[in-house]
Parts: sequence; structure tokens; C-alpha cells
Amino acid sequence: MSAAGPPQGARAPSGGSEDTPVPSVGALVVLDTNIVLDCFVFSDEAALPLRAALVDGGLQWIADAAMREELARVLGYPQIRPRLAYYALDATQVLAAFDRHVRILPAAPRAAVICKDPDDQKFIDLAVAHRALLLSKDQAVLRLARRLQPLRVPTGRALAGLQPA
Repeated sequence: MSAAGPPQGARAPSGGSEDTPVPSVGALVVLDTNIVLDCFVFSDEAALPLRAALVDGGLQWIADAAMREELARVLGYPQIRPRLAYYALDATQVLAAFDRHVRILPAAPRAAVICKDPDDQKFIDLAVAHRALLLSKDQAVLRLARRLQPLRVPTGRALAGLQPA
């Protein structure tokens, strides 16, 4: 994907939670590493609509280099390697899927909303900087949903569905 801005006519989602549909096609989304694993390793049923939206362009996935580095590191964890083997995948294939579907952006400035887990701050920072939907399974991130909502950063665990703009 290109490093250009969001598609013409795309708008950031407003409000929301894990049960709120994404309000516009082409909306920006930030995915934490566990959600990426659900989409591209485990084929989690709850992640299938998200994966489909990433593939067909219904969502524009954005990340920074540190997010890719984290995924590469996690794919090497001893508890993940057997799962990769079970699904007949290797880290190279998962990283290729990441690269195929994501638009890498520069790291975002520190957001006013601070996460207790410093490893998760980069996801919050990028979502706030671009008013993107933030999907995470991390409780430290999900606890910030109310504080992120006024910043037009809906936060949840999964997509409830897509609605056209």
C-alpha cells in the first residue's frame, strides 16, 4: 500500500466499542499484535470479517515499523512456533501478509492518553494521531476506550460489521 493519506472521502470512525459497526468504508484501523495473529495465523472466526475488510480495502490498516518489529519478535516466541507449524505457516509468510495489507507510517507523537503498558502505547499513539479504529485484546488498552472516544478513536476487540459510508 502507498504511504499516501486516507482515500478521498474516507472519514474516521466516531464513537464506538467492540459492538459498534465501522461507520465508513475505507476507515483507518490500527491492530495490536494479538489481533494480527488472530487474522493471519489463527484464522479466528471473530477476526474473519476484519481480515476480509483488510483484503478488500473496506478498512485501511495502518502501522509503524515498531509494530512490525513486535510482530516479528512475537512470531519467534516458543509458544507461537508450534501454532505456526500447526497452521502450516512460518514467520516469513505472516510478515509477508502484514506487508501486503498494511500501510507503514512514521511513528506517531505521544498521545495525551497514556497506557499503563508502555508496549501498547505505540498503538494508541498511532490511532489517536490518525483518528483510527483501534482493535486490541489487551485489557490495558481496552480500559482506555472511554478516554479515547472524545478523541474520535473507537476501541474494541473485533468488528461487529461494516456499514458503507
